[in-house]
Amino acid sequence: MDPILNSTPENFLENETNFRKILEDHVNWKQVPIINHICLDNLKDTSIVRFRGMIQDMLDPEIYLQKYEVNSRDSGDKIRIQQGKYRDCLVISPEECVNHDSADNAHGERRTLFVVSIPGFNNWALDIEKKHLCPSIENQKDILNKIDYPQSVKRPCSDEQSMDLDTVITETTSTTHKRIKSDNEATSTTSSSLSFQYLLNSPISERPGKACMVKIYSEFEKYTLNTVVDVIGFLSVDPALDGTTMECDENDFEDINEIQASNPPPSLIPRIHAIAIRKLEHSNPLLDLSIISTTDDESCSMGSLYKDLKLVLTQCLFGDVLSAEYLICHLISTVYVRTDFETLGQFSLNICNIPGGVYKKYTEELYEIIESILPTSHYLPMTLDNLNTKQFIPTKDYTTNKLTSGLLQLAPHTHLVLDETQLQPGKLESSGISAVQSLASLIKNQQIKYDFKFYELNFNTDIPVIILSEGRSMLPSNFQVPLSPDSETVSLIEETLKAAKHYLQPKLNNIRTYLTRAKLFKFNLNPDDSQLIENDFVEMRKSNPKTDAEVLHKHLVLSRLLGIAGGNEFFNKDCWQKAKEMEKERVDRINKLPKSRSSLN
Repeated sequence: MDPILNSTPENFLENETNFRKILEDHVNWKQVPIINHICLDNLKDTSIVRFRGMIQDMLDPEIYLQKYEVNSRDSGDKIRIQQGKYRDCLVISPEECVNHDSADNAHGERRTLFVVSIPGFNNWALDIEKKHLCPSIENQKDILNKIDYPQSVKRPCSDEQSMDLDTVITETTSTTHKRIKSDNEATSTTSSSLSFQYLLNSPISERPGKACMVKIYSEFEKYTLNTVVDVIGFLSVDPALDGTTMECDENDFEDINEIQASNPPPSLIPRIHAIAIRKLEHSNPLLDLSIISTTDDESCSMGSLYKDLKLVLTQCLFGDVLSAEYLICHLISTVYVRTDFETLGQFSLNICNIPGGVYKKYTEELYEIIESILPTSHYLPMTLDNLNTKQFIPTKDYTTNKLTSGLLQLAPHTHLVLDETQLQPGKLESSGISAVQSLASLIKNQQIKYDFKFYELNFNTDIPVIILSEGRSMLPSNFQVPLSPDSETVSLIEETLKAAKHYLQPKLNNIRTYLTRAKLFKFNLNPDDSQLIENDFVEMRKSNPKTDAEVLHKHLVLSRLLGIAGGNEFFNKDCWQKAKEMEKERVDRINKLPKSRSSLN
């Protein structure tokens, strides 16, 4: 691994094939320092680093000097042809200059992905990633001290000496943003007007993470918004890249905000010139490790873990087994087929009929248990203030040419828990109405409309939603399950929740792994089983003419998830029969609710 960690962009280009083979090994990949969890002051410009996060925005294409001729400033003689790939700044010494008219010069195109830390990444997952997926800080320092950095590259951001823009020229996206200073050019330094919060652009503002601008050189169409990626590349933290200190003429002042947004301080938002990118199917760091028990152990089998989890959730849901089983199905659900007309696999869940006035912190503590077993999730109290003031969907800001994020711009498999028990009477403003409409669209179609001011675009997503409510939810759901509390458990729920956390503690890593593996589980349906389902559906329609395709879809999704929960690779009659029984009981409960507390589900 040392050859890569000691590499400069020029070394890498000379040995690119061999270096890429080295990075194919997962062990070697993990040895690269990950800047999600370390201070940038410990790193130098052009260090080989990693960043894990979600693609939040995609910037305009950028034209750069892929190679260029370097001449002597005094004599004008040609000195060398310099590679410009994987760098932001031209590599020239004070005695050198670039021959911009050379026939040997070549331009290339690269794209910039604005990547943020995975939104809603829970603390337990963050701690495991930091402890087990990163080289130790001591090892990182040892690695970095071995690297031989070329003298022609200017100082990193931790150096206190001033930067001479005559010796390092910053190439940016367009020619209007190049900062090349001439002797007779009247210049002025821009002033900072954009907040750090705006520049970091975290989807969940109260849970901000880090951000990074990832520059890619190929396969531009391969990456889409909200994809979770693990990137390795050359770090770029030259202070000359900071838009707040760039020098510009008076005609540029109308574009100051766009310049600053496109060129944030690299000490806050570093750049990485990607040499390898992996798309991540999940964000659970435990699946990348060998620190969990093997599934050969009977106590760690999927069937056994399903029983353990059902036992705990049953107690947390006032002794209601049916609600616990639906909640487990929700926790392992994912969209597995998407067509122009339907989305299969979504499992939004409304747990209603929650006893009011018994334990005020019940929904929050129930979420704490959910949070402790999922790598990514977010809890949103559905207060009028949150609905009226929070930005829910991404919106294009044309003054900065930046896609400002919204609460619903989340990575796939991030569970959103909406707590309607926090809703109080009051006025819902127009922004609040839009927020509710956006939530309803997400739940119904697993799509979010991004606001580009002059038009809207739908983006597919996969965000399982749980709605906790006392009565009828104002939002739709795929499955509404009224709680049927055991009277003895209601008064003891506070102690029960504490006991549940204690019971889960030694099993947490196995349950966390079980839930993520279940999401990725391959489940098959035999042709013979299709005939069984078809026959049953005909009988169901005979007994109830209102049985339609939506009812069939719910039965199919539920039976599939019940099979996966128990570790079955194939559909079987038992799961189908259990799904029918669960759905019958669920619908019976809804029908017994007062009209004002029923739902349209």
